[in-house]
Amino acid sequence: MKADLLITDCRLATMAESGEPYGAIEDAAVLIAGGRILWTGPRADLPPHQAARTDRLDGRWVTPGLIDCHTHLVFGGDRSGEFEQRLGGAAYEDIARAGGGIVSTMTATRAASEDALYAAALTRLAGLKASGVTTVEIKSGYGLDHDGELKMLRVARRLGAEAGVRVRTSYLGLHAVPPEHRADRAAYVNKAVDEILPAAHAEGLVDAVDAYCEPIAFSTDEVARLFDKARALGLPVKLHADQLSDGGGAALAARYNALSADHIEHTTEAGVQAMAQAGVVAVLLPGAYLMLRETTPPPVDLLRRHRVAMAVATDCNPGTSPVASMTAALNLACVQFRLTPEEALAGATRVAAKALGLADVGVIVPGMAADLAVWDIERPAELCYWLGKPLLHARYLAGVADR
Repeated sequence: MKADLLITDCRLATMAESGEPYGAIEDAAVLIAGGRILWTGPRADLPPHQAARTDRLDGRWVTPGLIDCHTHLVFGGDRSGEFEQRLGGAAYEDIARAGGGIVSTMTATRAASEDALYAAALTRLAGLKASGVTTVEIKSGYGLDHDGELKMLRVARRLGAEAGVRVRTSYLGLHAVPPEHRADRAAYVNKAVDEILPAAHAEGLVDAVDAYCEPIAFSTDEVARLFDKARALGLPVKLHADQLSDGGGAALAARYNALSADHIEHTTEAGVQAMAQAGVVAVLLPGAYLMLRETTPPPVDLLRRHRVAMAVATDCNPGTSPVASMTAALNLACVQFRLTPEEALAGATRVAAKALGLADVGVIVPGMAADLAVWDIERPAELCYWLGKPLLHARYLAGVADR
């Protein structure tokens, strides 16, 4: 068996559903060829092989590279002033209605060049990579016009090509109504659905279609129009659903067989049941819950009862979740939502891959991409236990080490 790389003297948290906690293998080895996992198992069972290189990890733990399946990583400007306002008692909805929130980021994003947006996104991406991330989803939604939305998506594609991560893009044209369309929101919906999305898709910039379904954003009828267009273009959908109120977002996501429904703090049992029947992943976003000082958590017990898979993501964005660490998100998911460390780590690997429609990342088994994270820890639960402690020893993307 010929291999490019042998990783040995390590402990694996494969995150495969093997019956062992974390899919763990003690004293393990991994063979990698052509950027993919060729073999994995106990070191004592290594088959005859020839490896061009060997990395000995001195007993360190190895997990799949973490997957951040919900971010708004590309944007212009800063909203620390709104952070101060919220700490002073202002509600997020009031700030948004007064012209702040998403619209203020829109103004800064439209004014920024692609190079400026790329440089700013790199600084945030550095935090994600330092916390073990190898795959990241990036949404548009701060351009809110033809040029701005395509500019954001081009920057996201560039990050995937140049910045040492895999990137999946989501078109989020229905994020907010831009000021120039406030008097005729229907005209903006038409433009977002019938003009901007087809143009972005034609340029190869869209992997999935997303929307913000809330009373302060877009209705289920408006989102359904967008999702119908996505379906016609052969694109999967996902949804910001039921974050601030029960608006039927989870049920809408289920109706369109969405990859995921995200936030879902106010989703009812009927919505959870609909998600379960349609195989929709629940993406939990504890950073936004923390920053908005919410008091209604996602219905985790219902999700468990109905066997809805739960992913965890940072929701990295300038207004409601300035979180640029995946391990911080794991900690918050455990502390705030009472996920177990194993649930949380599955939510950042195996389940997060499902939330992005990816079949070749998220577990350490033969045939998968060799995207790995190596950690200076003694137990996998430490990835959810520590808040702010550097834990990453190395990342491998397609079998290439990044230390």
